[in-house]
Amino acid sequence: MLLYKLWRSFIKEILLLKRDIGGIVIIFVMPLLLIVTITLIQDSTFKNLEGSKIPIIFIDNDKSEVSKNIKSELESSKTFQLLTNFNEKSAQDAVFSGDYQMAIIIPENLTKDLNSNIDSKVQTIVSSFGLESDSAAVKKTVPKTKEIHLYFDPATNAGFKNSVMNSVNKMVFEIENKKIYKAFQDQLGTEENLEENKNLISFKEITPKKGEMDVMPNSVQHNVPAWTLFAIFFIVVPLSINLVKEKSQGTNVRARISPTPYFIHILGKTFTYLIICIIQFSLMVAVGIYLFPYMDLPAFDVSGKMFQLLTVTLFAGLAAIGFGVLLGTVADTQEQSAPFGATSVVVLAAIGGIWVPVFLMPEFMQTVAKFSPMNWGLNAYYDIILRNSGIGGIAKELIFLFLFYLATVSVSIFYERKQNAV
Repeated sequence: MLLYKLWRSFIKEILLLKRDIGGIVIIFVMPLLLIVTITLIQDSTFKNLEGSKIPIIFIDNDKSEVSKNIKSELESSKTFQLLTNFNEKSAQDAVFSGDYQMAIIIPENLTKDLNSNIDSKVQTIVSSFGLESDSAAVKKTVPKTKEIHLYFDPATNAGFKNSVMNSVNKMVFEIENKKIYKAFQDQLGTEENLEENKNLISFKEITPKKGEMDVMPNSVQHNVPAWTLFAIFFIVVPLSINLVKEKSQGTNVRARISPTPYFIHILGKTFTYLIICIIQFSLMVAVGIYLFPYMDLPAFDVSGKMFQLLTVTLFAGLAAIGFGVLLGTVADTQEQSAPFGATSVVVLAAIGGIWVPVFLMPEFMQTVAKFSPMNWGLNAYYDIILRNSGIGGIAKELIFLFLFYLATVSVSIFYERKQNAV
């Protein structure tokens, strides 16, 4: 008998959704547009701007060894297109007005002064060991600091700015080291080839492997789970609106006086919207697998992970449904439920790391993120897709999502009973 009542409740929810075309569009079409748009925009970031060059202004007032080395390094990076037909004043105006991202100004006599400073330092060090040739006193000179001027567009991303400054510092540091090493060779009279002097310490990134192939993270692996989760939680809007409609149209009154327990109506909504979550997930995965390769994007790889991903989807769906039921139960009008539901989902997405990685947030917000159901779901998806975890590895996140569902539904039932108590 209970199964029949549950089935009738399920049919009722399907009929409500069929009458709400706008809600169907929000649930299915909007997430697909988001995932395609955001992934296309972010793909160049994950490819490190491969295939495109940023035009920057490069002014060489030195025109000697050091400036030529810096210019050669910038050109070989395949990231920048160097523009040289500027002077410092016109470069400053062009960058500060937003025409170009940045300008690099190499000062006059950079190579000459650098060589002079290095020779002076090396002679001082060598003389301190009593190895100087002749008895001539070593003339101590105060090093002249040379400044390479960097101009950035005020609207330039701070991460890009720091990356460029670190790259320029690294280039100058390597040039200085080579020159110091060469100066010591000249002073000590050694014949060792400078080119054979390689770094004793280097960096090598160790990446996860699939068979013999390295697995490199890409924009698709990040965006498909993130925006799938966003789509799942956006069912809060139509779900809460339908609950408010039931109150305004008197449907909930008929439900209360019927012999069917209230939790059966909640279960009917749960099963209905869980099916919607599965459909959403399937559409997003299908876009990642079949559409993205035609858009010159990496295909979304779910081989051997589909069961785990579906499990996360079900538990994330439960959390979203519980939140929607709570909102629809507490709200009195559609004007309350719709904007609050949409805004709260956006806030949860921001807190949960959908838009900004959690590790980039302030410490306080990182603590808050740990209590976001979107963050639990996103971590579970990432553990499966990027860290190759199984169900055991995401058990904690699944438990949190299920407890969130139980808590929100329990509060909703308690609130509904209290409101309608005689």
